[in-house]
Amino acid sequence: MPVRIAVLGSTGSIGTQALSVARLHKDRICVVALAANSNIELVSKQIEEFRPQYVGIGSDEAAQELASRHREVRIIPKVGLSLIPALPEVDIIVNGVSGFNGLFPLLAALKAGKTVALANKESIVCAHGIVDKYLSEYGGRIIPVDSEQSALFQCLAAGRREDVKRLILTASGGMFRNFSKEQLSAVTPEMALRHPTWNMGRKITVDSSSLFNKGLEIMEAGWLFGFGPDEVSVFIHPQSIVHSMVEFVDGSVVAQLAKPDMRLAIQYAITYPERIPSSIEGAGPAAFSGLEFFEPDTDRFPAIRLAYEAFREGKCLPIAYNAANEVAVERFLKGDIAFTDIASVVENTMEHMPRGRVDTVEGIIFLDEEARRLAREWKA
Repeated sequence: MPVRIAVLGSTGSIGTQALSVARLHKDRICVVALAANSNIELVSKQIEEFRPQYVGIGSDEAAQELASRHREVRIIPKVGLSLIPALPEVDIIVNGVSGFNGLFPLLAALKAGKTVALANKESIVCAHGIVDKYLSEYGGRIIPVDSEQSALFQCLAAGRREDVKRLILTASGGMFRNFSKEQLSAVTPEMALRHPTWNMGRKITVDSSSLFNKGLEIMEAGWLFGFGPDEVSVFIHPQSIVHSMVEFVDGSVVAQLAKPDMRLAIQYAITYPERIPSSIEGAGPAAFSGLEFFEPDTDRFPAIRLAYEAFREGKCLPIAYNAANEVAVERFLKGDIAFTDIASVVENTMEHMPRGRVDTVEGIIFLDEEARRLAREWKA
């Protein structure tokens, strides 16, 4: 029987790649539901190809338009999007919703006891305590889709938790890894949106070059797999062949290697624990020659230093780190601040962040809004 999936963020990078996997394996994967923000034309094409039973869309106007085009599909407007993750017809939720907004469908899915193929690291960073509570109470499961977290998930299968010394994340370093501080201050949005390895959305592409994406992944890895700040390391690996590694107490290191293609991690999450053929050419031994690894420069790229600071505090500061970065990236892309100002915005927000409750969704939303206010008000 095919696995039945719902793809949230179906018009984004993760969503379209998830549907690419489903297209290749129509006998194994059935798309029951889609959800997107506002790209009606692409959603309409996806409906015609995959024939889902349900489609969520981000506005009432868009919902009316889709309903007039596709009367055979139940169209769900934004106010009802929490219904999709809980649908009894769905086995796995692919959560490709970007940013803080990905938290709400994750919680809805976990409350329904679903398996979530998760590409949204922000929800773990900001609400790990609540996510852990939902996992414990409702019996759902998270299988990570980000290439680094998927690699760790696979490598951890090689041993017991108590045998692990540390997790080792890799980062391409982006196209600016060899830039001086002066060169970094002159980086334009157009430059930052040209990633040398991965094909991703605008925000995550900027985050990759600033290393804020890696900062989020440091915290996500720790809370997903139950490791502290001193047990998670990062190395710059420009070739992006080794996606992550796990070092064990006996000195062994287990690594996951593959060509850089998100579809591999997405397919693995959907078909887990099975492995099935993919359209991705294997990375044979010839691809392993000349691999480089070196520690990140936290002076030129403060994102890593700030991430560990937030990780150690573990309450309000991770929320500040994420929210301020989202605002700062938006300001950078608009030309309002410089590339190097992104870190300054985040650091200032963390320094002035109010303290509050992080054990309720309402408390997290309040702190997220406060962090965004501080980030919007920052001036060079």
